[in-house]
Amino acid sequence: MKQNQIIIGLGIILLGGLIAYFAMSPNKETLDAQKVAGCVINDRVSIVGNEFPAIQTVGKGAQACSGAEVSTNLTADHQKINVAGMSGNPAEYTSAIIANSSIVALMNNDVIRPLDNLVAKHGKDLKQNQLITIDGKVMAVAFMANAQHLVYREDVLKKIGVEPPKTYEDMLKAAEKIRSAGIMQNPVGGAYKAGWNLAQEFNNMFLGYGGSHFKSGSAQPNVNSDAGVKALEMMKALSAYMNPDFLTHDSNATNAEFRAGNVAIMNMWGSRAATLVDADGVSDEVKNGMNIAGPMTVGGGSTPASTLWWDGWTVSKNISESEAESTFIAMMNAIDPAILKDEDIRKQAVWLIDGYTPTDAARGVFAAAQANTIPYPMLPYMGLLHTALGAELSDFMQGKETASQALADVEAAYIAAAKEKGFL
Repeated sequence: MKQNQIIIGLGIILLGGLIAYFAMSPNKETLDAQKVAGCVINDRVSIVGNEFPAIQTVGKGAQACSGAEVSTNLTADHQKINVAGMSGNPAEYTSAIIANSSIVALMNNDVIRPLDNLVAKHGKDLKQNQLITIDGKVMAVAFMANAQHLVYREDVLKKIGVEPPKTYEDMLKAAEKIRSAGIMQNPVGGAYKAGWNLAQEFNNMFLGYGGSHFKSGSAQPNVNSDAGVKALEMMKALSAYMNPDFLTHDSNATNAEFRAGNVAIMNMWGSRAATLVDADGVSDEVKNGMNIAGPMTVGGGSTPASTLWWDGWTVSKNISESEAESTFIAMMNAIDPAILKDEDIRKQAVWLIDGYTPTDAARGVFAAAQANTIPYPMLPYMGLLHTALGAELSDFMQGKETASQALADVEAAYIAAAKEKGFL
Protein backbone atom coordinates (compact mmCIF):
# COMPACT_ATOMS: atom_id res chain seq x y z
CA MET A 1 0.00 0.00 0.00
CA LYS A 2 1.38 3.41 -0.95
CA GLN A 3 1.49 5.92 1.87
CA ASN A 4 -0.37 8.57 -0.06
CA GLN A 5 -3.19 6.16 -0.78
CA ILE A 6 -4.07 5.47 2.82
CA ILE A 7 -7.70 6.26 3.53
CA ILE A 8 -8.88 6.01 7.11
CA GLY A 9 -12.39 4.83 7.97
CA LEU A 10 -13.97 6.81 10.78
CA GLY A 11 -17.07 4.69 11.44
CA ILE A 12 -16.20 4.03 15.06
CA ILE A 13 -16.30 7.65 16.01
CA LEU A 14 -19.07 9.05 13.90
CA LEU A 15 -21.57 10.81 16.11
CA GLY A 16 -24.59 8.74 15.23
CA GLY A 17 -22.85 5.42 15.75
CA LEU A 18 -21.33 6.44 19.06
CA ILE A 19 -24.54 7.78 20.53
CA ALA A 20 -26.43 4.74 19.29
CA TYR A 21 -23.86 2.52 20.94
CA PHE A 22 -24.21 4.32 24.27
CA ALA A 23 -27.98 4.17 24.04
CA MET A 24 -28.08 0.39 23.66
CA SER A 25 -29.34 -1.69 26.52
CA PRO A 26 -27.17 -4.65 27.42
CA ASN A 27 -28.42 -8.09 26.53
CA LYS A 28 -28.64 -9.57 30.01
CA GLU A 29 -29.11 -13.13 28.80
CA THR A 30 -26.01 -12.84 26.63
CA LEU A 31 -23.96 -11.39 29.45
CA ASP A 32 -25.13 -13.94 31.99
CA ALA A 33 -24.29 -16.76 29.63
CA GLN A 34 -20.91 -15.38 28.66
CA LYS A 35 -17.98 -16.51 30.78
CA VAL A 36 -14.31 -15.87 30.50
CA ALA A 37 -13.62 -19.50 29.88
CA GLY A 38 -10.22 -20.91 29.67
CA CYS A 39 -8.33 -18.80 27.20
CA VAL A 40 -5.62 -21.02 25.76
CA ILE A 41 -3.01 -19.79 23.30
CA ASN A 42 -0.26 -21.64 21.47
CA ASP A 43 2.37 -18.97 21.01
CA ARG A 44 3.87 -15.89 22.62
CA VAL A 45 1.99 -12.59 22.93
CA SER A 46 3.77 -9.29 23.59
CA ILE A 47 1.78 -6.05 23.98
CA VAL A 48 2.89 -2.41 23.93
CA GLY A 49 0.54 0.42 24.87
CA ASN A 50 -0.33 3.34 27.11
CA GLU A 51 -0.40 3.09 30.89
CA PHE A 52 -4.03 4.26 31.36
CA PRO A 53 -5.97 2.20 33.95
CA ALA A 54 -8.33 0.86 31.27
CA ILE A 55 -5.41 -0.28 29.15
CA GLN A 56 -3.83 -1.91 32.21
CA THR A 57 -7.09 -3.84 32.53
CA VAL A 58 -6.87 -4.94 28.90
CA GLY A 59 -3.29 -6.07 29.41
CA LYS A 60 -4.25 -8.14 32.46
CA GLY A 61 -7.12 -9.70 30.53
CA ALA A 62 -4.71 -10.86 27.83
CA GLN A 63 -2.34 -12.20 30.49
CA ALA A 64 -5.14 -14.35 31.92
CA CYS A 65 -4.66 -16.71 28.97
CA SER A 66 -2.63 -19.88 29.50
CA GLY A 67 -0.49 -22.03 27.27
CA ALA A 68 2.17 -19.47 26.35
CA GLU A 69 3.71 -16.32 27.78
CA VAL A 70 1.84 -13.00 27.53
CA SER A 71 4.00 -9.97 28.32
CA THR A 72 3.08 -6.27 28.41
CA ASN A 73 4.96 -2.98 28.19
CA LEU A 74 2.41 -0.32 29.10
CA THR A 75 4.07 3.06 29.27
CA ALA A 76 3.53 6.75 28.54
CA ASP A 77 6.37 6.39 26.01
CA HIS A 78 4.50 3.82 23.92
CA GLN A 79 4.35 6.05 20.82
CA LYS A 80 8.13 6.40 20.88
CA ILE A 81 8.75 2.65 20.84
CA ASN A 82 5.84 0.90 19.13
CA VAL A 83 6.97 1.37 15.52
CA ALA A 84 10.54 0.26 16.25
CA GLY A 85 9.26 -2.62 18.36
CA MET A 86 7.06 -3.88 15.53
CA SER A 87 9.54 -3.31 12.70
CA GLY A 88 11.88 -6.22 13.40
CA ASN A 89 11.48 -9.61 11.82
CA PRO A 90 10.20 -11.16 13.96
CA ALA A 91 8.64 -8.14 15.70
CA GLU A 92 9.35 -7.61 19.39
CA TYR A 93 5.68 -6.79 20.00
CA THR A 94 2.87 -8.86 18.57
CA SER A 95 0.26 -6.20 19.35
CA ALA A 96 0.24 -2.44 19.81
CA ILE A 97 -2.64 -0.74 21.63
CA ILE A 98 -3.19 2.46 19.70
CA ALA A 99 -5.55 5.37 19.02
CA ASN A 100 -6.59 7.58 16.10
CA SER A 101 -3.19 9.19 15.84
CA SER A 102 -0.81 6.36 16.66
CA ILE A 103 -2.27 3.88 14.16
CA VAL A 104 -1.17 6.20 11.35
CA ALA A 105 2.53 5.69 12.07
CA LEU A 106 2.04 1.91 12.14
CA MET A 107 0.22 2.04 8.80
CA ASN A 108 2.81 4.32 7.23
CA ASN A 109 5.56 1.88 8.24
CA ASP A 110 3.56 -1.18 7.13
CA VAL A 111 4.04 -3.08 10.40
CA ILE A 112 0.47 -4.21 11.19
CA ARG A 113 -1.62 -6.81 9.39
CA PRO A 114 -5.24 -6.93 8.18
CA LEU A 115 -7.45 -8.70 10.70
CA ASP A 116 -10.37 -9.76 8.47
CA ASN A 117 -9.57 -13.48 8.55
CA LEU A 118 -9.00 -13.46 12.30
CA VAL A 119 -12.21 -11.50 12.85
CA ALA A 120 -14.10 -14.08 10.80
CA LYS A 121 -12.58 -16.94 12.82
CA HIS A 122 -12.45 -15.53 16.37
CA GLY A 123 -14.27 -12.18 16.40
CA LYS A 124 -17.82 -12.94 15.35
CA ASP A 125 -19.20 -11.21 18.48
CA LEU A 126 -17.47 -7.93 17.64
CA LYS A 127 -19.76 -5.10 16.62
CA GLN A 128 -19.31 -3.25 13.36
CA ASN A 129 -18.41 -0.01 15.12
CA GLN A 130 -15.48 -1.75 16.83
CA LEU A 131 -13.83 -2.54 13.51
CA ILE A 132 -11.40 0.14 12.36
CA THR A 133 -11.42 -0.15 8.57
CA ILE A 134 -8.65 1.25 6.37
CA ASP A 135 -8.80 0.84 2.59
CA GLY A 136 -11.56 -1.72 3.07
CA LYS A 137 -9.57 -3.90 5.49
CA VAL A 138 -9.98 -4.25 9.25
CA MET A 139 -6.71 -3.01 10.76
CA ALA A 140 -7.64 -2.60 14.43
CA VAL A 141 -10.30 -3.52 16.99
CA ALA A 142 -11.52 -0.60 19.12
CA PHE A 143 -12.50 -1.11 22.75
CA MET A 144 -12.95 2.38 24.17
CA ALA A 145 -13.95 5.91 23.20
CA ASN A 146 -12.24 8.98 24.60
CA ALA A 147 -12.27 12.77 24.53
CA GLN A 148 -10.95 15.67 26.55
CA HIS A 149 -13.51 17.62 28.54
CA LEU A 150 -13.99 19.83 31.57
CA VAL A 151 -13.11 18.51 35.03
CA TYR A 152 -13.73 20.95 37.86
CA ARG A 153 -14.08 21.52 41.59
CA GLU A 154 -17.74 22.24 42.10
CA ASP A 155 -17.15 23.41 45.66
CA VAL A 156 -14.56 25.98 44.57
CA LEU A 157 -16.77 27.39 41.83
CA LYS A 158 -19.65 27.73 44.29
CA LYS A 159 -17.40 29.73 46.62
CA ILE A 160 -16.80 32.32 43.90
CA GLY A 161 -20.40 32.21 42.67
CA VAL A 162 -19.86 31.04 39.10
CA GLU A 163 -21.29 28.22 37.03
CA PRO A 164 -19.05 25.55 35.46
CA PRO A 165 -17.42 27.16 32.41
CA LYS A 166 -18.92 26.36 29.03
CA THR A 167 -16.30 28.32 27.11
CA TYR A 168 -12.59 28.91 27.52
CA GLU A 169 -13.41 32.58 28.00
CA ASP A 170 -15.54 31.52 30.99
CA MET A 171 -12.61 29.47 32.27
CA LEU A 172 -10.31 32.51 32.20
CA LYS A 173 -12.85 34.59 34.15
CA ALA A 174 -13.31 31.83 36.72
CA ALA A 175 -9.54 31.41 37.09
CA GLU A 176 -9.09 35.12 37.81
CA LYS A 177 -11.86 35.04 40.45
CA ILE A 178 -10.33 32.00 42.14
CA ARG A 179 -6.92 33.64 42.26
CA SER A 180 -8.29 37.01 43.40
CA ALA A 181 -10.21 35.29 46.20
CA GLY A 182 -6.96 33.74 47.45
CA ILE A 183 -8.29 30.20 47.04
CA MET A 184 -5.64 28.96 44.59
CA GLN A 185 -2.74 30.75 42.93
CA ASN A 186 -2.70 28.54 39.83
CA PRO A 187 -6.22 27.11 39.52
CA VAL A 188 -6.02 25.97 35.86
CA GLY A 189 -4.62 22.55 34.99
CA GLY A 190 -3.33 21.76 31.54
CA ALA A 191 -1.41 18.89 29.96
CA TYR A 192 0.89 21.30 28.11
CA LYS A 193 4.10 19.28 28.23
CA ALA A 194 6.27 20.21 25.25
CA GLY A 195 5.86 17.57 22.55
CA TRP A 196 2.78 15.45 21.95
CA ASN A 197 0.67 16.96 24.76
CA LEU A 198 1.27 20.60 23.78
CA ALA A 199 0.46 19.80 20.17
CA GLN A 200 -2.78 18.09 21.17
CA GLU A 201 -3.93 21.07 23.21
CA PHE A 202 -3.25 23.27 20.19
CA ASN A 203 -5.24 20.89 17.96
CA ASN A 204 -8.19 21.13 20.32
CA MET A 205 -8.17 24.91 20.45
CA PHE A 206 -7.46 25.26 16.73
CA LEU A 207 -10.49 23.17 15.77
CA GLY A 208 -12.61 25.13 18.25
CA TYR A 209 -11.71 28.32 16.37
CA GLY A 210 -12.78 26.69 13.12
CA GLY A 211 -9.29 25.90 11.86
CA SER A 212 -8.46 23.30 9.24
CA HIS A 213 -5.03 21.65 9.55
CA PHE A 214 -4.48 21.28 5.79
CA LYS A 215 -5.48 23.15 2.69
CA SER A 216 -8.47 21.52 1.06
CA GLY A 217 -7.67 18.28 -0.74
CA SER A 218 -3.94 18.45 -0.07
CA ALA A 219 -1.15 17.76 2.41
CA GLN A 220 -0.20 21.45 2.47
CA PRO A 221 -0.27 22.83 6.05
CA ASN A 222 -2.78 25.47 7.04
CA VAL A 223 -2.07 26.22 10.71
CA ASN A 224 -0.35 29.60 10.22
CA SER A 225 -3.72 31.27 10.05
CA ASP A 226 -6.03 33.50 12.04
CA ALA A 227 -7.42 30.41 13.81
CA GLY A 228 -3.88 29.25 14.63
CA VAL A 229 -2.88 32.61 16.10
CA LYS A 230 -6.08 32.83 18.16
CA ALA A 231 -5.56 29.28 19.44
CA LEU A 232 -2.04 30.07 20.63
CA GLU A 233 -3.11 33.34 22.22
CA MET A 234 -5.83 31.58 24.21
CA MET A 235 -3.39 28.87 25.29
CA LYS A 236 -0.93 31.54 26.45
CA ALA A 237 -3.67 33.34 28.41
CA LEU A 238 -4.65 30.10 30.15
CA SER A 239 -1.03 29.27 30.96
CA ALA A 240 -0.84 32.41 33.12
CA TYR A 241 -3.08 30.57 35.60
CA MET A 242 -1.19 27.26 35.44
CA ASN A 243 1.73 25.91 37.41
CA PRO A 244 4.82 27.83 36.15
CA ASP A 245 6.30 24.48 35.08
CA PHE A 246 3.32 23.76 32.80
CA LEU A 247 5.56 22.89 29.83
CA THR A 248 6.69 19.81 31.79
CA HIS A 249 3.17 18.72 32.81
CA ASP A 250 1.54 15.80 31.03
CA SER A 251 -1.83 14.38 32.13
CA ASN A 252 -0.19 12.47 34.99
CA ALA A 253 1.34 15.65 36.45
CA THR A 254 -1.83 17.65 35.86
CA ASN A 255 -3.95 15.05 37.60
CA ALA A 256 -1.51 15.02 40.51
CA GLU A 257 -2.00 18.78 40.88
CA PHE A 258 -5.76 18.29 40.93
CA ARG A 259 -5.53 15.50 43.51
CA ALA A 260 -3.36 17.69 45.71
CA GLY A 261 -6.03 20.40 45.71
CA ASN A 262 -3.97 22.88 43.66
CA VAL A 263 -6.18 22.91 40.55
CA ALA A 264 -9.89 23.71 40.22
CA ILE A 265 -10.56 23.67 36.45
CA MET A 266 -8.89 21.69 33.69
CA ASN A 267 -9.33 20.05 30.32
CA MET A 268 -8.73 16.33 30.90
CA TRP A 269 -9.09 12.99 29.14
CA GLY A 270 -12.19 11.01 29.98
CA SER A 271 -9.99 7.93 30.43
CA ARG A 272 -8.06 9.74 33.17
CA ALA A 273 -10.95 11.61 34.74
CA ALA A 274 -12.84 8.40 35.49
CA THR A 275 -10.33 7.34 38.15
CA LEU A 276 -8.95 10.77 38.98
CA VAL A 277 -9.77 10.87 42.70
CA ASP A 278 -9.53 7.15 43.42
CA ALA A 279 -5.84 7.37 44.34
CA ASP A 280 -4.67 7.01 47.92
CA GLY A 281 -4.18 10.22 49.88
CA VAL A 282 -6.77 12.33 48.05
CA SER A 283 -8.64 14.50 50.55
CA ASP A 284 -12.39 14.18 51.03
CA GLU A 285 -12.68 17.83 50.00
CA VAL A 286 -11.23 17.05 46.57
CA LYS A 287 -13.15 13.78 46.22
CA ASN A 288 -16.48 15.32 47.09
CA GLY A 289 -15.85 18.50 45.11
CA MET A 290 -14.84 16.92 41.80
CA ASN A 291 -17.31 17.04 38.94
CA ILE A 292 -17.32 16.48 35.17
CA ALA A 293 -18.89 18.35 32.27
CA GLY A 294 -18.64 18.30 28.49
CA PRO A 295 -15.92 19.99 26.41
CA MET A 296 -15.77 23.77 26.20
CA THR A 297 -16.07 25.97 23.13
CA VAL A 298 -13.97 29.03 22.31
CA GLY A 299 -14.19 32.28 20.38
CA GLY A 300 -17.98 32.29 20.17
CA GLY A 301 -18.01 29.10 18.09
CA SER A 302 -20.29 26.09 18.56
CA THR A 303 -17.70 23.40 17.77
CA PRO A 304 -16.10 21.97 20.94
CA ALA A 305 -12.42 22.77 21.39
CA SER A 306 -11.67 19.08 21.71
CA THR A 307 -11.31 15.95 19.58
CA LEU A 308 -13.08 12.59 19.64
CA TRP A 309 -10.92 9.47 19.93
CA TRP A 310 -10.98 5.70 20.05
CA ASP A 311 -8.45 3.28 21.52
CA GLY A 312 -7.97 -0.21 20.13
CA TRP A 313 -5.49 -2.98 19.39
CA THR A 314 -3.61 -4.17 16.34
CA VAL A 315 -1.67 -7.31 15.38
CA SER A 316 1.87 -7.17 14.04
CA LYS A 317 2.63 -8.06 10.43
CA ASN A 318 6.14 -9.38 11.11
CA ILE A 319 5.22 -12.41 13.22
CA SER A 320 4.19 -15.98 12.49
CA GLU A 321 0.61 -16.97 11.78
CA SER A 322 0.57 -18.87 15.07
CA GLU A 323 1.70 -15.77 16.99
CA ALA A 324 -0.88 -13.62 15.18
CA GLU A 325 -3.72 -16.01 16.03
CA SER A 326 -2.61 -16.31 19.66
CA THR A 327 -2.43 -12.52 19.91
CA PHE A 328 -5.92 -12.06 18.50
CA ILE A 329 -7.36 -14.68 20.89
CA ALA A 330 -5.63 -13.12 23.89
CA MET A 331 -6.82 -9.62 23.00
CA MET A 332 -10.38 -10.85 22.50
CA ASN A 333 -10.20 -12.37 25.99
CA ALA A 334 -9.01 -8.99 27.26
CA ILE A 335 -12.22 -7.28 26.12
CA ASP A 336 -14.66 -10.03 27.07
CA PRO A 337 -17.97 -8.46 28.23
CA ALA A 338 -17.62 -10.30 31.54
CA ILE A 339 -15.05 -7.73 32.68
CA LEU A 340 -17.85 -5.15 32.94
CA LYS A 341 -19.33 -7.02 35.90
CA ASP A 342 -16.54 -5.41 37.95
CA GLU A 343 -17.77 -1.92 38.85
CA ASP A 344 -14.24 -0.53 39.17
CA ILE A 345 -13.42 -1.72 35.66
CA ARG A 346 -16.74 -0.52 34.25
CA LYS A 347 -16.04 3.06 35.28
CA GLN A 348 -12.46 3.12 33.96
CA ALA A 349 -13.51 4.03 30.43
CA VAL A 350 -16.25 4.56 27.93
CA TRP A 351 -16.04 0.96 26.80
CA LEU A 352 -16.96 -0.07 23.28
CA ILE A 353 -17.78 -3.53 24.58
CA ASP A 354 -21.12 -5.33 24.44
CA GLY A 355 -23.16 -4.62 27.56
CA TYR A 356 -21.56 -1.33 28.52
CA THR A 357 -23.83 1.48 29.69
CA PRO A 358 -22.43 4.93 30.47
CA THR A 359 -21.39 5.58 34.06
CA ASP A 360 -21.37 9.01 35.70
CA ALA A 361 -17.67 9.19 34.93
CA ALA A 362 -18.41 8.69 31.22
CA ARG A 363 -20.74 11.64 30.81
CA GLY A 364 -17.98 14.00 29.67
CA VAL A 365 -17.09 11.78 26.72
CA PHE A 366 -20.76 11.19 25.95
CA ALA A 367 -21.35 14.95 26.00
CA ALA A 368 -18.46 15.36 23.56
CA ALA A 369 -20.12 12.94 21.15
CA GLN A 370 -23.48 14.70 21.46
CA ALA A 371 -21.87 18.07 20.78
CA ASN A 372 -20.49 17.04 17.38
CA THR A 373 -16.89 17.04 18.55
CA ILE A 374 -14.58 16.57 15.56
CA PRO A 375 -12.64 13.28 15.42
CA TYR A 376 -8.88 13.64 15.59
CA PRO A 377 -7.72 13.89 11.93
CA MET A 378 -6.65 10.37 10.92
CA LEU A 379 -4.48 11.29 7.94
CA PRO A 380 -1.12 9.78 7.01
CA TYR A 381 0.60 13.14 7.26
CA MET A 382 -1.16 14.37 10.43
CA GLY A 383 1.44 12.64 12.58
CA LEU A 384 4.17 14.75 10.98
CA LEU A 385 2.24 17.95 11.67
CA HIS A 386 1.53 16.88 15.25
CA THR A 387 5.26 16.29 15.79
CA ALA A 388 6.13 19.68 14.31
CA LEU A 389 3.58 21.43 16.53
CA GLY A 390 4.94 19.74 19.64
CA ALA A 391 8.51 20.71 18.77
CA GLU A 392 7.96 24.32 17.71
CA LEU A 393 5.27 25.83 19.95
CA SER A 394 7.12 25.93 23.27
CA ASP A 395 9.14 29.03 22.29
CA PHE A 396 5.91 30.98 21.86
CA MET A 397 4.53 29.68 25.15
CA GLN A 398 7.71 30.95 26.83
CA GLY A 399 7.37 34.37 25.23
CA LYS A 400 10.41 33.95 22.95
CA GLU A 401 8.62 34.58 19.65
CA THR A 402 5.31 35.65 18.17
CA ALA A 403 2.45 33.29 17.44
CA SER A 404 2.85 33.83 13.69
CA GLN A 405 6.56 33.08 13.84
CA ALA A 406 5.97 29.90 15.86
CA LEU A 407 3.36 28.71 13.37
CA ALA A 408 5.64 29.55 10.46
CA ASP A 409 8.31 27.39 12.14
CA VAL A 410 5.74 24.61 12.49
CA GLU A 411 4.84 24.71 8.82
CA ALA A 412 8.50 24.80 7.76
CA ALA A 413 9.34 21.78 9.93
CA TYR A 414 6.29 19.91 8.67
CA ILE A 415 7.00 20.67 5.00
CA ALA A 416 10.56 19.37 5.34
CA ALA A 417 9.33 16.13 6.92
CA ALA A 418 6.43 15.72 4.47
CA LYS A 419 8.73 16.13 1.47
CA GLU A 420 11.07 13.51 2.90
CA LYS A 421 8.14 11.12 3.28
CA GLY A 422 6.80 11.85 -0.17
CA PHE A 423 3.56 13.54 0.91
CA LEU A 424 4.55 16.82 -0.78
